[in-house]
Amino acid sequence: MINNILKDKPTKLFMGFLAFFCCNALIAEAIGTKLFSLEKVFGFQPVSFTMFGQSGLAFTLTCGVLLWPLEFVITDIINEFYGPKAVRRISITAVILISYAFLIYFLAIKVPAADLWIQSSSKQGVDNIQNSFNAIFGQNMRIIIGSLVAFLVSQVVDVTVFHQIKKKTGNKHLWLRATGSTLVSQLVDSYIVLFIAFSSIFTWQQILAFGMMNYIYKFTVAIILTPLIYFVEKRIENYVGHDVAHDMKQVAMGVENA
Repeated sequence: MINNILKDKPTKLFMGFLAFFCCNALIAEAIGTKLFSLEKVFGFQPVSFTMFGQSGLAFTLTCGVLLWPLEFVITDIINEFYGPKAVRRISITAVILISYAFLIYFLAIKVPAADLWIQSSSKQGVDNIQNSFNAIFGQNMRIIIGSLVAFLVSQVVDVTVFHQIKKKTGNKHLWLRATGSTLVSQLVDSYIVLFIAFSSIFTWQQILAFGMMNYIYKFTVAIILTPLIYFVEKRIENYVGHDVAHDMKQVAMGVENA
């Protein structure tokens, strides 16, 4: 049986997407504690926007946003070839693995640090590497919950919008359903995590402003990555064959309510 699975190209392809999807999501969560200035990446000084009554806004983003757009690209590709049931499965798998990772992070923080490790870190210019370790991996529980809830809800929204558009366009206009679903789901994702994680810290105006700054970035990246979806689609068709790819798309539409 395992030989049949390994020989089946659509199955091997799905396993590859599943592995990349979960790995990419886990890395995004792990590096999400670092904030960076998008303007400085391109050699500019931070801008200063005023929005929803909040002044001094700039594109200060978490490093996690560097990878999250790829999650929505993979979601759209799997939606196109495997259907919403497959998207739900990879999304739940990713959430389970991320939750497991955070549990291990928590346990690793609680394990007593070896004196040798702390002493050796001072030679690297780190006064207390245990505190640094805790700060990097010990994210606030509200942020963790907010991130996971936002991820699941945005995936459901992405699937729903994608297939509503596909009902009207069929197999044409992949760019429309891919970009349209991503733009809606990214908006949902941006605000859910902020509301859950920071509603007790920030005002509603601040949350609206910060969310919109993040969404502007995600909106732009979603449009930029649209050609990538066509590139991947073409590679899949060449890999499995045009007839098989066509059948996969038809079955994906047929299992919409599965």
